[in-house]
Amino acid sequence: MSGAIRIGIGGWTFEPWRGVFYPEGLSQKRELEFASRALTSIEINGTYYSSFKPDTWRKWRDETPDGFVFAVKASRFCTNRKILAEAGESVGRFIDQGLTELGDKLGPINWQFMATKKFDAADFGAFLALLPKEKDGVALRHAVEVRSPTFATQAFYDLARKHGVAIVYAKDEDFPEIDQPTADFTYARLMASREDMETGVTDGELDGFAKQARAWAKQGDVFAYFISGAKVRNPAAAQALMKKVG
Repeated sequence: MSGAIRIGIGGWTFEPWRGVFYPEGLSQKRELEFASRALTSIEINGTYYSSFKPDTWRKWRDETPDGFVFAVKASRFCTNRKILAEAGESVGRFIDQGLTELGDKLGPINWQFMATKKFDAADFGAFLALLPKEKDGVALRHAVEVRSPTFATQAFYDLARKHGVAIVYAKDEDFPEIDQPTADFTYARLMASREDMETGVTDGELDGFAKQARAWAKQGDVFAYFISGAKVRNPAAAQALMKKVG
């Protein structure tokens, strides 16, 4: 039995998308409504920088259709610190802000680390132990996006697997490309789009991503986002990949 493959972009407020992805004249307050019907998932990026009120989370839930799922980028105050084991209070504050108002539209949480954060088994294990499995009766799924090559080690893979946490597959030449099944879902950030083509990536690249997504789906749900790169092309890339995956 295959998992669902959800494909999307990072955020939904980006001025250059107006008239390219968003129709001319669409009001800004309707952009999430439009994007959530053109794509099957969106990674909320604003949560990396600040928190939001429960009313805002409810608004996002109500503006999106049934079956749509958000991923949420965790607060930098949790991950950008010298000693990760001391992040408990920040993790609690992040989780408690109202995420669970999304209900079944809450997908995985991405805990992103800077490239300067190196792998320390004891400290990273202590951090993973801080991540709650549920809140308000809503199951929480966690993914970690690591950017130092020191994480490309079996000890890290085993640690993530022990805690049921996914390792983000990052398609970017600057970061380690780790494709390890450590959870019952896959989280991919495809930072490969280029501005000189309408769909951001070549047809051959799309075929490769589609093949990869179908393989991942044999292990569980897949969340794949076109992020960074040529940001203006990311919605087109996501829609093209959705067609390939079918």
